[in-house]
Amino acid sequence: MAYQSIFKRYELKYLLSAEQKDAVLRAIAPFMARDRYGRTVIRNLYYDTDTYRLIRRSIEKPVYKEKLRVRSYARAEGGDAVFVELKKKYDGVVYKRRIALPYGEAMAWLAGEAHCGGKTQIVDEIDYFLAYYETLRPRVFLSYEREAYFETSGGDFRVTFDENILAREERLSLAEAPFGALLLPSGQTLMEIKCAGGIPLPLVHAMREAGICKSSFSKYGTAYTEMILPRLRQSQNLLQKETVYHA
Repeated sequence: MAYQSIFKRYELKYLLSAEQKDAVLRAIAPFMARDRYGRTVIRNLYYDTDTYRLIRRSIEKPVYKEKLRVRSYARAEGGDAVFVELKKKYDGVVYKRRIALPYGEAMAWLAGEAHCGGKTQIVDEIDYFLAYYETLRPRVFLSYEREAYFETSGGDFRVTFDENILAREERLSLAEAPFGALLLPSGQTLMEIKCAGGIPLPLVHAMREAGICKSSFSKYGTAYTEMILPRLRQSQNLLQKETVYHA
């Protein structure tokens, strides 16, 4: 299975209306094309500690942050290929390392049940991450429908559009159908520009004319603030009330 395992790039995010998305598509049509996968449903399992240390740190917008997830581009079971991805961001630059494994082997490795068997720099980095954050396990399932566009000239500039972004805390399996709470209002799209350098001028002009501005939207961060944090606070309030009652 041939795939890119190391990425170093900027990842810029924008929240678009339907009209703004159309403006972007018109601007990139002369030099970009949709990839061969068309519109893909991407499934992710995001790992975190029992105190949600990784996402709490991330939403503080530090200079450095990191996360671990397992991703599939289709429903995955047993021997189906998935990606274990370690993603780091330092001073605005995203560094991503990933390894492809059968789904069952990936889940067993991250659960500490069996090692993946490989011995590479990426495997060593993930092993260190697992050892450092001792209570890691899947915390959130996130899925979305993605359209990805690439430069027809062969450059590394990419644009993706994510819609129908869903999140849930139960049934954390890539074999499950996508369902959960909707994180973006209907009709809104999350666009990501992935590049090592600048943005092509035709796209810059189109975005300026359409009033498109950068956003700090995070899928897992939104799931945490809208779903997980309210639940944790409610549990804490109930515990405090019980403590007062029994005092």
